[in-house]
Amino acid sequence: MPRSPILPALCLAALLLSPARAAEPSPIRLGFITTLSGAEGVIGVDIRDAFNLALDESDHRWAGRPVEMIVGDDQTKPDIGRQLADKMIESDHVQIMTGIIFSNVLLAAIRPISQAGVFFVSANAGPSQLAGKGCLPNLFVASFQNDTLYESVGTFLDTRKVASAFLLAPNYPGGRDMMSGFKRHYHGEIKGEVYTAFPQMDFAPQIADIREKKPASVLFFLPGSMTIGFVKQYVAAGLGDIPLYNGTGSVTQNLAAMGDAALGITTLTNWTAALDNQASRDFTAAFVKRYGRIPSSYAGVAYDTARLIAAAVAGVHGDIEDKPAFRRALEGVKFDSVRGNFAFNTNHYPIQNMYGTVIGHDAQGHLAELYKGVAVRDVHDSFASQCVMPPG
Repeated sequence: MPRSPILPALCLAALLLSPARAAEPSPIRLGFITTLSGAEGVIGVDIRDAFNLALDESDHRWAGRPVEMIVGDDQTKPDIGRQLADKMIESDHVQIMTGIIFSNVLLAAIRPISQAGVFFVSANAGPSQLAGKGCLPNLFVASFQNDTLYESVGTFLDTRKVASAFLLAPNYPGGRDMMSGFKRHYHGEIKGEVYTAFPQMDFAPQIADIREKKPASVLFFLPGSMTIGFVKQYVAAGLGDIPLYNGTGSVTQNLAAMGDAALGITTLTNWTAALDNQASRDFTAAFVKRYGRIPSSYAGVAYDTARLIAAAVAGVHGDIEDKPAFRRALEGVKFDSVRGNFAFNTNHYPIQNMYGTVIGHDAQGHLAELYKGVAVRDVHDSFASQCVMPPG
């Protein structure tokens, strides 16, 4: 009996569709802990939205593997951040984590993350405690070491011979790191140094203190909506003739809410939507189209963080289970950064430029962040030399 030609074809089709050949690659499980509620939730929304934009652009796949993102709201509370980290590691089996905004939350959560061998790539928090002797092999900070933002402001004011400064920040590790960084590079007179409750919205006592001490400048770090309260109260109190300086994205992020009270504020930042390179222009246009608002530096860095991780995953052809190889891929990662230049230092914190901006009116008369050029080039943090990183 002649053999039917249909049978080999059916066998071939069955072979091609067999589970071994047609199976979807296992997903990369990404834990995303951030602050999405309360007064500081606006920062977490910016970080989440920018990260999601980058994921959408990659069709939620890195090196061919689907990315599953598990999101948790830490509510700015270290104990909740720790609980979320434990759950994501033990129940969700995440392999990479990111998203934490505040240094006290990261400090509470990083030990179980590190002990589990999970990689954490920070899109914002960059505490000094983990940059030097406390550096960790699977912690990578894509944003900044806290001190460096305000070290740059200190350098900026020092070179301009600003005679004195009043320092204002919340009383938590990030606030203290940033003011320490400023004092490390500024040699003028410190007229006052005040650490507020966190969060705080009434700044009458601090404004009275500034009025009495008459500094030549006021340096503030007040995350999220704290900036709105302070700046509006400051100008309403008639202190607008004393210049304000800042080192984070909170001014741009809250510009619409502050209105003309923000005019003249100078910020040194690692990214601004006014930065003129192709990656930055493309990101800003895509973010505005998607969300209808100008992205803050928090958003720009979060977008970079997602693309950085994707590039490292591609560097190991998706095999993040080979942890030593994935660590090496992160250490030497190359990607098209919105910041223009980026590299990890030996302590896994970034080397990057700081850019100067001032709030003014653009050519159309709209309130805007105006780009003033590179303020400080290739900023290294002050703790890298203390880090002895275990061999990979």
